[in-house]
Amino acid sequence: MKDNSLYLNALLNDDSQVIKEIYENNFPNVLRFVFQNKGLQADAEDIFQKVLIQITVRYRREPFEIKTSFNAYIFTACKNLWRRQLNKSKYEVTNDKIVELRSEARELALSVLEQERWEFFQEKLELISENCKEILKRFFKKIPYKAIAEELDYNDERVVRQRVFKCKTKLTNMIQQDLRFKELKEL
Repeated sequence: MKDNSLYLNALLNDDSQVIKEIYENNFPNVLRFVFQNKGLQADAEDIFQKVLIQITVRYRREPFEIKTSFNAYIFTACKNLWRRQLNKSKYEVTNDKIVELRSEARELALSVLEQERWEFFQEKLELISENCKEILKRFFKKIPYKAIAEELDYNDERVVRQRVFKCKTKLTNMIQQDLRFKELKEL
């Protein structure tokens, strides 16, 4: 496994050898995810390319550190971008005679912002107690309260509901007290 900065610098410097490796290691998972979520190969290719451009632009603007594996980072960014695109397409009406007025630059900026918000959320999630982390991770995956109670050895689902509420409140307060929250919220 290579250092994340090697991949980031390869994108920045257009190192075709390492970029090819990035494609080989990551594109199959993105393609599978897009197929499983109403997409085509062309959609997966577009999403993957946009994410690589997004990462490059963001890293060029302000170098950052990826705290997970590079592969997990790319997959999460692709997943988030594809979900956003699916949600947006629910509300779009296609007409071949009308020119689409979406700005590619605006789309890229929104993708970067979404990724920064996700990273900010993940950073705060890592700061809460292990118990809260475990409960919230299951809650966010929409695992039923009863199953969470069984997995984490709680008496019943009522206790889990209370813990989820307390942990969400703690996480929300941590997020809102950070100065970056206001900046990310206003954009």
